[in-house]
Amino acid sequence: MVSCAGCAAKIAPHDLARVLAKLPKQNFSDDVIVGFDSADDAGVIRLNENTALVQTVDFFPPVADDPEMYGRIAAVNALNDVYAMGGTPLSALSMLCYPQKGNWDILEQILLGGTKAMNDANVVVLGGHSIDDAEMKFGYAVTGLIDPNRVITNAGAKPGDVLILTKPIGTGAINTGVKHNKASEKAVAAAISAMTTTAASASKVMVELGANSCTDVTGFGLLGHAYEMAKASDVTFEIGSSAVPLLPDALELIEMGMLTRGDKNNRVYVGDTVEFAGGVSSTMQSALFDPQTAGGLLISLDASRASEYLSAVPGSVVIGNVCEKRSHLIEVE
Repeated sequence: MVSCAGCAAKIAPHDLARVLAKLPKQNFSDDVIVGFDSADDAGVIRLNENTALVQTVDFFPPVADDPEMYGRIAAVNALNDVYAMGGTPLSALSMLCYPQKGNWDILEQILLGGTKAMNDANVVVLGGHSIDDAEMKFGYAVTGLIDPNRVITNAGAKPGDVLILTKPIGTGAINTGVKHNKASEKAVAAAISAMTTTAASASKVMVELGANSCTDVTGFGLLGHAYEMAKASDVTFEIGSSAVPLLPDALELIEMGMLTRGDKNNRVYVGDTVEFAGGVSSTMQSALFDPQTAGGLLISLDASRASEYLSAVPGSVVIGNVCEKRSHLIEVE
């Protein structure tokens, strides 16, 4: 029912960055810890020396045919922005675009899925806003709490850290495959499972082990978000493509041309800041640029704590290392 699904519907990051760069600086509050200028996952503003608010908003067109599943995924995707900062989500406001002449039973199921996911996270939905729109979109603005002295931003990666990814990638290709009746039941089930798994436990362990930096992998793809993290941290990321976990059939679907517009947009965004070794296939490159919905956390953690993290968070893997800044921000082997 939609032209573009999930986080693949995001505005091209290079276009968005150009517009945001022209906005006036907001220097009137010393309590802003994280603002939009750092392209982080959520904003953080200090309330007092012990408490800060984490705020984010995320909504998108359907990413699943089942309406309740769509609502659940939209909720998880929004919650993950707070978890990526090391925060605890507290409340949410729903955002809904839906056709006035649409099926109200479908809308009920969408809202039900979102509410269930929020309830599972002990997050209360306080209300929301809706407008008539021919193409449906749904999501949440989420507010959470965090210790202002323990905010995990995308700007703290340090040379010597390892890079840990907590979920496999490939949801963009699989969702496109669903639209063209090309995706297998196995691939769809794996994608749904990944998109409905919150980052709550992964975030908790990350905070306990003192991670230096983090971002969640969504619409800009693994390399798009890695680029933002490496740039903000003024370092270079070494990523081993063979270590990056993939959802079932992701590469096969990419080879069949099941790509979103995000593939091109994310390539333009990263530009020549990434260098691929000769052995990295064009198909694998597309997988690394593939826009994800409710993707995993990309964490920069001291190498001495890596094994402890991997043991505590099933499915997480080391995909690379952080080095002193070189000519490229990302090197993919």
